[in-house]
Amino acid sequence: MYSKDRISLLNTYYHNLSMAETLDAVRNAISNGHQIHHSVINAAKVVALQKDKSLRTSVNDADIINIDGQAVLWAAKLLNKPIKEKVSGIDLMDRLVALAYQEGYTIYLLGAKEAVLTKVVDIYRKKYNDQLIAGYRNGYFSKEEEIDVFRDIEEKKPNILFIAISTPKKENLLFTYKNQIKSVNLIMGVGGSFDVIAGYTKRAPVWMQNLGLEWFYRLIQEPRRMWRRYLVGNTKFIFLILREKLVKGKTKTDE
Repeated sequence: MYSKDRISLLNTYYHNLSMAETLDAVRNAISNGHQIHHSVINAAKVVALQKDKSLRTSVNDADIINIDGQAVLWAAKLLNKPIKEKVSGIDLMDRLVALAYQEGYTIYLLGAKEAVLTKVVDIYRKKYNDQLIAGYRNGYFSKEEEIDVFRDIEEKKPNILFIAISTPKKENLLFTYKNQIKSVNLIMGVGGSFDVIAGYTKRAPVWMQNLGLEWFYRLIQEPRRMWRRYLVGNTKFIFLILREKLVKGKTKTDE
């Protein structure tokens, strides 16, 4: 839908859309009965898809790809690529849930542990209403159970599907099953957003987000699980950007 507007970046792409423009695209898709496959890129995902071809295909096949992460935003600017703003997945999800309530849309929540998921459901029901949620399912199911999970989603016919499962599983699930859930207008991976909404994980203060230190705040909370992803991954991302910058600089010099 937005392929002509997408901008290349390190073997993947992003769309130069603001938060407001992204929300408008979703609203239009629902009004017209279309489906939008939404994805985001951050430093860790960009590094991962350099070698993971399945992940690269799953991300690049999305209709809208937003930049979720200050590091990628800075990288785009360093490489002189146009970008309006960062559109974080959890911020977009918050606005989409509010939009769904206002417009009478329904959502389906897939992912996280059962205790986390049920808490998110309870929060939304109290904040909005029971009609908002078409269905929900935790993220622990086998390969053999996948078809039944997505059959249930199709039967519930929500307008919006949020998948809170880690990369690359959520991206590959959406790519694999999106044609079987055509009634869903927006399919979107939201990573660890359910944990944040439920209060099990704290999000960095806004000033740390603006300084690109959200990763450091997360590292402090879960050092054993996150140290490799952030310290090793961020180093690899910086290397990729600097290499791209040098290659482009050399190309211009040769010209």
